[in-house]
Amino acid sequence: MTLPTGFLLHPSASLHDTGWGHPEHQGRLRALASSVGRDMLALHGLAEQVMPDPADENELLRVHPATHVEAVKQAVQLSAAEGRPLEFAPETMVSDATWDAILGSLGAVITACDGVLDGRFRNAFVATRPPGHHCTADTAMGFCPVNTVAVAARRLVEQGRADRVLIVDWDVHHGNGTQDIFYGDPDVFYLSLHEWPQYPGTGAADERGEGAGEGTTLNVPLPAGTDGPRFLDALETALRGVLRTFEPDFVLVSSGFDGLAADPLGGFLLEPSDFHAATAILSETVGRECDGRIVALLEGGYDPRATGLATVAVLRALAGISQADPTLPVPAV
Repeated sequence: MTLPTGFLLHPSASLHDTGWGHPEHQGRLRALASSVGRDMLALHGLAEQVMPDPADENELLRVHPATHVEAVKQAVQLSAAEGRPLEFAPETMVSDATWDAILGSLGAVITACDGVLDGRFRNAFVATRPPGHHCTADTAMGFCPVNTVAVAARRLVEQGRADRVLIVDWDVHHGNGTQDIFYGDPDVFYLSLHEWPQYPGTGAADERGEGAGEGTTLNVPLPAGTDGPRFLDALETALRGVLRTFEPDFVLVSSGFDGLAADPLGGFLLEPSDFHAATAILSETVGRECDGRIVALLEGGYDPRATGLATVAVLRALAGISQADPTLPVPAV
């Protein structure tokens, strides 16, 4: 019996309010959920939508110091008192719903990871919000108040549920926070394919880790104008390079969709079908090494319609459905 692909979205995530003029606004997740909902007929029996419980806030302390966690909470409380979104860090907004969104999204990721390991899911996609890969252990930035994917990776290792975790980050922006957190960690490999030069200015090819973690960071900077074939070739080459020195038993994906041609913040020329192909490549290469234990988390992606279509493409690939299968309906947004 084939296990279903999990799709998880905590309802609090869509309530995190940055203001409609902000690129990371509430409409992103609503469009994504609409696209996935319209595609559930095609995914019937192959994907399962699950309502997760929120995480305990102590999970955040696996990565973030208590001072940072408390600062986020206080900013949320101040936003609630003033009745409006507030800037917690540069470009990083919080509202009265942000704390619930953080814990709800982290709970969804934990449910997904445990579900994959416990045989409930084949793999999973989690529509997390706010994004996280720019946040270092103690510094929020780039729309990211905490680093969800880093907390998930650290939890897997600390609880002994995985010895070696690979994080694949295909957001168009380099995940400086994730890299920084694991730069000296030999148990977590960080692979990033991103536009160069671009915000936040990190992610050069010679950034390879340090100390015990030397060699467990791999950056693949790509120029603006990178299209699907070039991106997919770079991804496959990088993954095969990772496997020469690192044998992951769990894979987390920072699945940003701001590399789409329609996205206002990136310079890549990718289409939703390219993310289907990228997910298939990941499953066929690294997935074989870790028995298919893959959980993807939403990061960026600021054209709501395109982000929704790309999410459906990734879900279809995780579920083993061909993107071009003519018998399946094409989702409308």
